[in-house]
Amino acid sequence: MCGRYTITVTMEELMLRYFTDDSSIVHYTPKFNVAPMQHIPAVIHNGTSNKLGVLRWGLVPSWAKDDKAGSKMINARAESLLEKVSFKGLIRSRRCLIPADGFYEWKQQVGGKQPMRIVMQDRSIFSMAGLYDIWTDASGNKLSTCTIITTEANSLMADIHDRMPVILSPEAESQWLDRSNQDIPSLMRLLRPYDAAQMRAYPVSSEVGNVRNDYKDLIKEA
Repeated sequence: MCGRYTITVTMEELMLRYFTDDSSIVHYTPKFNVAPMQHIPAVIHNGTSNKLGVLRWGLVPSWAKDDKAGSKMINARAESLLEKVSFKGLIRSRRCLIPADGFYEWKQQVGGKQPMRIVMQDRSIFSMAGLYDIWTDASGNKLSTCTIITTEANSLMADIHDRMPVILSPEAESQWLDRSNQDIPSLMRLLRPYDAAQMRAYPVSSEVGNVRNDYKDLIKEA
């Protein structure tokens, strides 16, 4: 699964990375310990260009009676996307990217679990594949939420956990965001483990386990 990640870059770096000057994010700060149910930066395509905005992490389907489902749908398994009523309709038109520069996973070791941070070898920004939906409450207030798609572990992650977020190559990003792309089989083929040779993992402080902790020292190698 993917239950915690980092996005420590500036807004300018995000906008440059995703080729956009269109952002609805008013209050942005780098995050060293992003947790479910928080509002996070996300990228969608508006039909003409990329747009940076905010989604709450934890999907609430548009048809849900209330917003309590969000905490249970922070991840969506790639292998069963087309079988789940909450996700199968979104794959056609409500796809998004979740920018990150690292994610956390806990490795089982003798004596307990060791938190690990997984990053690109060059420490660059990468994109996790996501789906989003818009839920409206009884008063007409709208809530935009998302889920991060996961897949089986690559050879690097296999020693840490059996799942990992789907990370898209730059080429696959444009295919995933393109609203005119209705080729579901080709979209599903993008949801595969990322090249392990391009990634590295290192241990970090156990302080990352507390969602209230969000500071730079969390990403230092322990």
